Order: sequence, then C-alpha cells, then structure tokens
Amino acid sequence: MTTAVKKLTLEEYLAYDDGTDTKYELVDGELVEMPPESDRNNLISLYLLSQFLKFVPIQLIRHKDTELVVIGSRTRVRLPDLMILTQELLEAMALGRATITPDMPSPVMVVEVVSPGKVNEDRDYRYKRSEYAARGIPEYWIVDAQKAQITLLTLVDGLYEESVFQGTETIQSVIFPALDLTADLVLAAGQV
Repeated sequence: MTTAVKKLTLEEYLAYDDGTDTKYELVDGELVEMPPESDRNNLISLYLLSQFLKFVPIQLIRHKDTELVVIGSRTRVRLPDLMILTQELLEAMALGRATITPDMPSPVMVVEVVSPGKVNEDRDYRYKRSEYAARGIPEYWIVDAQKAQITLLTLVDGLYEESVFQGTETIQSVIFPALDLTADLVLAAGQV
C-alpha cells in the first residue's frame, strides 16, 4: 500500500513553516530538504562573493539566502549558492520575502557549487541548466571541485552555450569581462 504525498502549490510553499531552520527547495510540488553545505563548498562560494564585490555593490549579491522560482513540469523553487541581481530586481524584492517570483526580473547570474554524488550532479548540470535557461538567466556557473572545472553557461537565443575552464585558463565571463580568475584559483579557495 502506498501513501499519496500531497503536492504543494507555490503559495502553500511560500507560507510553509515547520518551525525549524531547515532549508528546502520545492521540486514538482514536493519539499526537498537541503542538507548543510560542506565547508569546501562554502569557502568556494564565499571566495567568489569576495571577487564579485570588486564589480558590484553588496546589495546586489545573494549568498545561499534567496529563493528563485523556476518553472519545470510543475513549479520549482531553487536556493542557489550565489546570485547577482539587477537594480530592478533588488527594487522588486525590497519589501517582501527573499524569493524571486516569476513576475520579477531574473538575476543576471547564478552560481552553483556542486556537491558530491550523482543526484547533486544531475540537479546542477541537467535540471537547473534547463530551469535557469527557461528563466532567462544570462549566465550560469557550475563550479565542480570533484571534476576540477568550472562550467560557464551563457544564454544565447534561449539556450545555454557552454565553456569549460580548468587549471590556469582565465574564466571568460560576459557579465564580468574584467574578472581575472582561473579555475585553479577558485577551487583552491575550498582547500583547508
């Protein structure tokens, strides 16, 4: 005998509170608990945040604290590791919950730091890739310490074009053309 799981709507998810500090993503109507990040992943995303601060004010950067509503077969809510907002998006979010809803502009950039395991790889490389493209996010970075690479996806005519950076190759960002970073520098930030 199987028990049917009630699928949450976006409105139900946004009102959901289980009385804990547990973070969730909404995937096809189901709550998916997000485990705490590894120290390595936290250090990598903080390092990138420190680099982006050279180009944008802190008010336009979000670090593991702002939800992004995307559309899949059902509504999904993601919690990216790092996002760069536009001024227009910042103003749209000014008085509400830290959630970017479908009626708001998209962030300019999203960064995901891949956690080990096939489920995490599939989520960041496959599902979020199509979700973020559909959301119109101009640049999506996938930072993968296990593969020692950074995959930079640039939105062109509604689809992402992929560039992979390893070692001492300089990362070529459309959003931050003056950024002087290599995959080695970014990944070394996660080493303790």
